[in-house]
Amino acid sequence: MKIIGKTTSVNVRKVLWTCAELGLSYEREDWNASHAGLNPNAMVPVLVDGDFVLWESNTICRYLCAKFGSALLPADARGRARVEQWMDWQATELNTAWRYAFMALVRNSPLHQEPAQIEAGIAAWNRHIGILDAQLGKTGAHVTGEEFTLADVVLGLSVNRWMMTPMARPDYRHVAAYYDRLNERPGFREFGRNGIA
Repeated sequence: MKIIGKTTSVNVRKVLWTCAELGLSYEREDWNASHAGLNPNAMVPVLVDGDFVLWESNTICRYLCAKFGSALLPADARGRARVEQWMDWQATELNTAWRYAFMALVRNSPLHQEPAQIEAGIAAWNRHIGILDAQLGKTGAHVTGEEFTLADVVLGLSVNRWMMTPMARPDYRHVAAYYDRLNERPGFREFGRNGIA
């Protein structure tokens, strides 16, 4: 099994952390021109499992759990739907909220320097993390309840990015406690809370 993409990519790190949780062996390669035919979007990560090629980080994580059998993705329909709901929310609502501010404040993109849009991006990002904080206040230990799931992998990396971005943040106590709880996991220490936004 091969994972293509640099470890500095937050989406690649979702897959690497999932592999750590599942105890899977793999080879990892940085993306280069020889991989161009594997993903029409020219994005990482890409998983190559024999003759099977898969892209989109959350989908790769789901596939790995389904193939190797894991409680990270519950077997019952409602439990699985709850996990996938938060994974999809991360990929659509939360990622959309932080994109402009992150590009300005961390990547220093010259295309993302409009002060009003940066301010709006920070506000939207903080508001969405507030949604997560409220959820954690209800569930306790993890996003969907007591058990650690794939929702925590994808959202744990998002929380890391939010915590590391140089901006004003509300004091969300449930998110802060969650972040510390995740740090007890070796996979998060290696691929999540590793100083890379």
